[in-house]
Amino acid sequence: MVTKKTYDLEERTFEFARDVRFFIKTLPKTTANIEDAKQIVKSSGSVGANYLEANEKLSKKDFLFRMKISRKEAKESIFWLRLIDTTNDLVNTQEAKKLIGEATELKKILSSIIDKSQ
Repeated sequence: MVTKKTYDLEERTFEFARDVRFFIKTLPKTTANIEDAKQIVKSSGSVGANYLEANEKLSKKDFLFRMKISRKEAKESIFWLRLIDTTNDLVNTQEAKKLIGEATELKKILSSIIDKSQ
């Protein structure tokens, strides 16, 4: 996990998705974790993918739409990470908490961008 904050949001969302993938590799292989891992992989990657799409906007409406999807996916990532953290006896629970914190920060940043763009 990267300890230095990245201020380039494209890079930061990429690092978040990458770090989530490293984290899920450490989870016990239970049916619930396998299914939850699929969900968090999708939502964490979608934060960055939709942010990239927003930057290639065709219109202000398109920009806001993509940014809102990116924010929604950040919220969903928080949900899945919390669920994984609270339903497992993780040795690396601090890593889960760091990822939850990063997803929360990304959600706040995206919310701020959306508010300022409306």
